[in-house]
Amino acid sequence: MVVLGAGPAGLVLGNLLQDSGIDCVLLERAERAHVQTRARAGFLAAHTVRILERHGLDEGLRRRGQAHSTCEFRTEDGRFRLDYSGLGRGERHTVYPQQHLVTDLLTRFLAVGGRVHFATEAVDVLDADTDRPSVTVREADGRPVRLRARYVAGCDGRHGAARRSLPAGSARRQHLDHGVTWLGLLAQAPPSLDAVGYAVHERGFAGHMARTSEITRYYLECERGTPADAWSDERIWDELELRMRATEYGPLHRGPVVERAVVGLESDVLEPLRHGSLFLVGDAAGLISPSAAKGANLAVLEAELLARALIAALHHGDTKGLDAYSARSLAHIWRAQEFSHWMIGLLHGPSGTDGPSLFHNSLRRSRLASLRTSRSRQDWFAEHYVGV
Repeated sequence: MVVLGAGPAGLVLGNLLQDSGIDCVLLERAERAHVQTRARAGFLAAHTVRILERHGLDEGLRRRGQAHSTCEFRTEDGRFRLDYSGLGRGERHTVYPQQHLVTDLLTRFLAVGGRVHFATEAVDVLDADTDRPSVTVREADGRPVRLRARYVAGCDGRHGAARRSLPAGSARRQHLDHGVTWLGLLAQAPPSLDAVGYAVHERGFAGHMARTSEITRYYLECERGTPADAWSDERIWDELELRMRATEYGPLHRGPVVERAVVGLESDVLEPLRHGSLFLVGDAAGLISPSAAKGANLAVLEAELLARALIAALHHGDTKGLDAYSARSLAHIWRAQEFSHWMIGLLHGPSGTDGPSLFHNSLRRSRLASLRTSRSRQDWFAEHYVGV
C-alpha cells in the first residue's frame, strides 16, 4: 500500500493499516521538521476524538488536549455566548494543535515499523485502473523511482499527484469561490477570551481561536489580493481590537505575529473519490473553507472509513467497503460543506450601501438574532458545529 501525504489523513490511515498487518509506505514531499511544525487546524470534533481513542492514537491528546465548548459572537447588536456542550447532542471540541497530533501519529507509525519517505515528491500515479498501480516519485537527490502497490491512497491535498493523475473525465469537480479572503495569523500571545470569538463588523470579520496558553490564532477579513505582509503587527492588532470591540468588551493580549498567510475561502469537491485502485482522502477529496473547522476532522473520518474497507478487502476479500467508500465519504463532505457555507453567510456581508447589500446584511442580522434567541436554532447549530 502506498499512501501519498503525511498529514492527519495519511498518518491515521497508515497507522490503522500497519496495526492490521498491512505493509504500507508514506511518501511526503516536505521535510520531517516542516511536517511536525506546520500550524493548521486545532479543533477536534467529538467524533474525531472517538476515532483516535478507538484505535489507541490518543495518548498525546489525553495528556495535552483541552476541552472546549463555548463560542462568543460580537456584533453591532451586542454580544452573546453559546455553551454548545449543553445543546444539540451535548458534544464539545478538544483543542489540540494539528502539528501536535501529526507528531503523535508520526511517532507511533514509525515505532510500529511504518516507513515514511520525507522530501520525496510523488510525481504521478500510473495504471490506477488496474490492480497493479504504481507511483512515480522524485527522491530528495532528484532520482526518479517507481513504487508498485495493490492500492494507492491520495492524501496529498488538492494540488497533489493523486488529483493530477486522474484521467480527464473520470471525476467531476465542483468548486465555489465564496468571494471572501482572510488574513490568517498566529500570535505569540495568550488567548484574550475563554471562547472562540466571532466578530461581525462593518469593516469585516475578525476571529479569535485559542491554540495553547501562549499561542492564539486570529483571522481578519481583508480585500482580495492583499499580500500577507501588507499589514504591520501594530495595524493588525489595532484592526483586531476595533472589529472585536475591545473598548466595550476588554483589550486583547498583544504579542508578535509569528505567522501570517492569506486564505481565500473556497469549496472544492471531486466526485467520485475513487478511480480504480486510487482513492482520494482529506483535502484531495474535498477542500472546505476554515469557517467551521471541518477539514482535519473530515480527513480523519475518511481515513478510518478507507482503512476499514482496505482491511476487509485485503484480509477477507470483501470489497463492498471499497465500493461504498466514495458515497459514504461524500455524504459527510457535503453535510460539512453545507454548514460551512451557512457559517460564511452568517459571518460576512457585503460592504456596500446599495439595495442588495443592505438586504443581505439585514438577513445576516436576522440569522444572528435567531441564533441568539431560538433554542431549536441553537440545537441545530451545536449539532453541526461539533459534528462531522
